Amino acid sequence: MRRHHCWRTSSFTPRGENAFLTRLTVTGIIVAMIRNKAIKEAENGNVETDDDERLYELQANVCLALANPKRLRVLNLLKDHELSVGEMTEAVGITKANLSQHLAILRQQNLVRTRREGTTIFYRLANPKITEACAIMRSVLAESLTISERLSRTLKENGRAK
Repeated sequence: MRRHHCWRTSSFTPRGENAFLTRLTVTGIIVAMIRNKAIKEAENGNVETDDDERLYELQANVCLALANPKRLRVLNLLKDHELSVGEMTEAVGITKANLSQHLAILRQQNLVRTRREGTTIFYRLANPKITEACAIMRSVLAESLTISERLSRTLKENGRAK
């Protein structure tokens, strides 16, 4: 069997019918080594995996769905029990068509689930942790506002004292 120097692997590889299989095997080994290294680094918390990246994308999409006060209000209404579209329309104070658009966005992100009873559609939260996440965010914002208000008062008082 004739051999030639392969610049990619800095070794000699066969020519002819075995060359393809050899290159395929070497490529497979390299891919496996890279994958194993990535897995070990991910386990050590050094590198993010494709799953992490996908999770960030999903999280960003959910955050976009939550980036509307009407949708946040809807989620808050659903925290204790399911409601019909008509009940939510009255509580949120928007048209049925507008509410339907908001509900569609929440459904697309799997934040709410539906149940049909005759012609009436009822909505409920897909996961109760959604309200926990919203409550945590509200708490963070309230703390931030309190700190800002204190700082503002202090600056005003210091300005008057001069």
